Formats: sequence, C-alpha cells, structure tokens
Amino acid sequence: MSTPSTTGAGPTRPTMADVARLAGVSLKTVSRVVNHVPTVDPALAERVLAAVAELGFRRNDMARSLRARSTSGTIGLVIDEDLANPFYSSLAAGAAECALDHNAMLLTATSGEDGDRERGLVLEMCERRVGGLLVVPAGSDQTYLRVEIEAGTPVVFIDRPPVNVRADNVLIDNAQGARSAIEYLVARGHERIGVLADLLTIYTMRERLSAAEAAMERAGLPYRPDLIQDGLHTVPDTQAAVERMLASPEPPTALFTLTNRLTLGALGVLSRRRGDVAIVGFDDFEAAALVPHPLTVVSSDAREMGRVAAELLFRRIAGEQSRPRTIVVPTTLVERGNG
Repeated sequence: MSTPSTTGAGPTRPTMADVARLAGVSLKTVSRVVNHVPTVDPALAERVLAAVAELGFRRNDMARSLRARSTSGTIGLVIDEDLANPFYSSLAAGAAECALDHNAMLLTATSGEDGDRERGLVLEMCERRVGGLLVVPAGSDQTYLRVEIEAGTPVVFIDRPPVNVRADNVLIDNAQGARSAIEYLVARGHERIGVLADLLTIYTMRERLSAAEAAMERAGLPYRPDLIQDGLHTVPDTQAAVERMLASPEPPTALFTLTNRLTLGALGVLSRRRGDVAIVGFDDFEAAALVPHPLTVVSSDAREMGRVAAELLFRRIAGEQSRPRTIVVPTTLVERGNG
C-alpha cells in the first residue's frame, strides 16, 4: 500500500498531491473529483476515489467554509521573529483585526529566521487545514509551498517576496525609505555615515543596504567600507560595531541603522558617549519618542500592512482568481527622540 509523504516527525495527513501521485492524475483532476465536478472522465474519477479511500484523504473543509463566507475559520501567520519585536506585533495585530472582521481566528507561529523551521511550521498549518496563510519568509526557497498553492491553499507573503513560487506580496518600499534616510543626513552636512545591517541573507537588508550605498554614491560621498557593517543580529553585536566605528581615526558623524533592534543597540552606545552623532533608524517603535537622544525613523504602518495582507488573503479565500500582485507600502521620515 502507498503511504503519504512523511517528515522527520512521522507520517503526515495525506494531501491532494499524494492522491494525485497514487492515482496517476493531475492535481486539477483530483480537485475536480473531490469537489464533485460532474464532467470528470468516469475512469479518472474512479482512480481518484480509489486513491482517496486508500490514503484516507480528507479535503480542506475549513478553507471551503471560509470561501463560502462561513462564520468560523482559521488563517495562519508565520513570522520570522517573535512578537516582542514591535514591527511584527503591530503586523500581527493588523492581521488579527482583519480576521476578526471576517469571523475568523488567527493562528500565529515564529520561525526564528530559520528556513527549515519556516517550512515545518507552514506545512503543519496546512495539515491543520487553515483556510489560508500569511508568511514572512525566512528561508531562501519556498518551493515546498508550490503543491499547496496549486492545490488551492491561498498564500500571501509579507515583508519579503517568496522564492520559486508565484503568490501575492505585501512589501515595504525599502529602497525609497533607505534613500530618504541618506538624503536626510546628507542635507544636514554629514559626509561620514555609518551603516549597520542585519544578515544580508535577509531580503530587506539587501534592499536597504543597496539603496543606501547608491544614495551615498549619488551624493558624491567616498566609499568607506569601514563604515558599513552587516551581519549584526543582536543588540550586543550592534553595540560592539558602533564602538569600533566611533573609535576609528575618522569616525562617523551619523549612523543609519537598518532595523529597530539595531537602532536600540546603537542608541545604547550613543547615550553613554558625549557627542552629537546623528542617527536615523529603519522601522519605528513605540518608545522612539522617549529615547534621550535625537532620533529620526523611517516609518511604515506595520499594522496596516498586516491588515492589507489579510484582506487580500480573504479575497483569495472567497475565490478571487486575479494574477498574483505586489502591494508596496510607502515609508515616511519621522523625527522622534527626546534629545
């Protein structure tokens, strides 16, 4: 007897892809049979039903109920960091509000920037028969989701586009935000600008750093590799990098930090030192107005981003069949700080 695909944790619930493989037909044919479309060739339908019986396949009735605008259901959200990060807590709050508007619940999980964990969490949610998925991808390849998407599970990616699958995206205008940050500092006379980035395996970091470097080049600033530091994923890492920059013979007069965690790390150093090093940080956070140092942030509405992504997901669940789209959320510069 054939068995459904398995993971390291043991057998998983059979999917439409398992049925299609066993019956020797396409996913589309399986979908038509399990949804009682009458025009399927009887011989093919018989093969599909035999495979369904052998595998114990059950269709995703929760997704079907959501498509029918039922009063109950669940959608999943997989983010790459925990909800202690104000960006992701706001994003999740926006998605949860939208789910409530649709009489649905939001199930949230965190991948911790681990691509394997992302895959496991997403597929586990698919096994739980969520009506649709919101995913902040951590891994460099989302091919594993192709079968689920082709089988009819709606997916919307947030903050970062997927790799090797086509689906809706809701992204921040990273390039515009980084350009505006550098232009803001250059307009205030800064020629030595230190840039602090997280891991460059992260899409948003590559976008922001590339745009920042291009903006400095356009402004005629000399290339200073010693003032560009990436791979900073923690506050202590950031603090050590800032200390090194400020101890150099030609220290930066301004810093551009590419995440709110890096901003907090840099502020921890600047608040202990005398001087007037300016700082612009990408991503706003609730306590930004209270920090004892002048601070400007590149702000985007993470809550609205979550709501927009969830609303797009519910339209897909309801049956919208338009081509995958990319929605870009704008950024604004906001002066914060209490210095």
